[in-house]
Amino acid sequence: MDDARKILVTGASGYVGGRLVTSLLDEKMKVRVFVRDIKKAQSHAWASEVEIAVGNASEYQSTLTALNGIHTAFYLLHSINVGKNFDEIEAQMARSFAKAAQEAGVKQIVYLGGIANDAKTSKHLKSRANTGKQLATTTVPVIELRAGIIIGSGSASFEMLRHLTHRLPIMTTPKWVMNRTHPIAIRDVLWYLKNTAKLEKPVSAVFDIGGPEILSYADMMQKFAVLSRLRRRIIIKIPVLTPNLSSLWIGLVTPVPTALARPLVGSLISEVVADPNKSIDQLIPPPPEGLIDVENAINLALTKVSDNDVLTRWSDASLPTAPWQKAQSDPAWAGEALYKDIKVRVSDASIKNLWAAIEEIGGDNGWYGSDFLWYLRGLLDRMIGGVGLRRGRGDPIHLRVGDSLDFWRVESLEPEKSLKLYAEMILPGKAWLEFKIRKLPNGQSEVIQEASFSPRGLGGQLYWFAVLPFHGIVFPTMIRNLIRSANRKDYAESNAPIHSRG
Repeated sequence: MDDARKILVTGASGYVGGRLVTSLLDEKMKVRVFVRDIKKAQSHAWASEVEIAVGNASEYQSTLTALNGIHTAFYLLHSINVGKNFDEIEAQMARSFAKAAQEAGVKQIVYLGGIANDAKTSKHLKSRANTGKQLATTTVPVIELRAGIIIGSGSASFEMLRHLTHRLPIMTTPKWVMNRTHPIAIRDVLWYLKNTAKLEKPVSAVFDIGGPEILSYADMMQKFAVLSRLRRRIIIKIPVLTPNLSSLWIGLVTPVPTALARPLVGSLISEVVADPNKSIDQLIPPPPEGLIDVENAINLALTKVSDNDVLTRWSDASLPTAPWQKAQSDPAWAGEALYKDIKVRVSDASIKNLWAAIEEIGGDNGWYGSDFLWYLRGLLDRMIGGVGLRRGRGDPIHLRVGDSLDFWRVESLEPEKSLKLYAEMILPGKAWLEFKIRKLPNGQSEVIQEASFSPRGLGGQLYWFAVLPFHGIVFPTMIRNLIRSANRKDYAESNAPIHSRG
């Protein structure tokens, strides 16, 4: 491989893209990432080892700039959550990307899609296949890898499988759970992807990639139950459960929101099995140790989850905002009125431990009181198709920009100074929750907790005043218990044995 070869990864903040960057760097490749949010990219461990191009693939000029000087471009973008016309958006974006790649002199495009060999395949999979066709509309060779269900810690498919199996010992399911699927471990997906960047000559072809086993979704759930030391699941098939009803149910039972569950379910209503005539083995042989079977893929994923070593998660990719919502980067004066609920407290706790208490908020750690109200708000969000609280948090102690945190996302973070969260729940407007701490001249610390809301029209304003009574319970309790947590940390440190203090 040419030492000067440079690789572009789009979707680097997503589940596959984030891991692919690491795999390419492990191979000593030169990598550029194309992202919308530079702060989010800079929060990754690989940030200092890559070039960062900022822009949007729907904007031709920023795409062209990102592609200049690139040999191989990985196209890992999709728009499955953006309304009913997501397929049109995906097609247009792919055509624009291909045109920019041709103008920039890119030698190879690599696209990761989904297996779509059944005539009855879903709109989601049809769109993924059409995206590959649109990428191939110019003279730039395109390798399209069509994968089955991807099993790996943090993937949406894995989380759906895990939570359905854990929470439902008896489940009524649609008949599609008996359809054949062709799952593949995330490690094997990355193996094929990174090796396409090593090819000596450009290639234009479509390949199906799957693991060594073909089995039904019901079989996978039973395997998962055995490996998790659970009783065999009782599965009752009901033919009247449509994909839409199934996705609503999954949205309530699992952390995967209905908007994302819908295309996942749609990909299961027909058989998703690799076509042997589209095998990639002649171009890229399987890993020397062989492809990972379903049992080992699930075990690897469970180990990563239990060890809190999940590198990327499905929730790393930002959810689209509603049409009326401003971009997160818009100035404070953009849009309508901005309502605020501000709480300020002075504490004797150290800055270090106040920050630790702030950074630990959410997920299994809770929201410092009134957790029942938080649960109800999350449940309401899930009932109307939102993400709810079940996304949790990736790391129980530390946060980074771009992390999902229940129905929030970390918008900005400055250690021991400030944390700002942006709401991804369904709202008639936009909402933020921010914490700031600073040292006072008298040696004490000041904690500022600010909830702000930019409403959309009259409905948004009515919403703000409707929830104000709950704010009177939730927010005073939150800042009070947050400070108590920091005080307990101070007390524990001051009373620790001398040898444990170093």
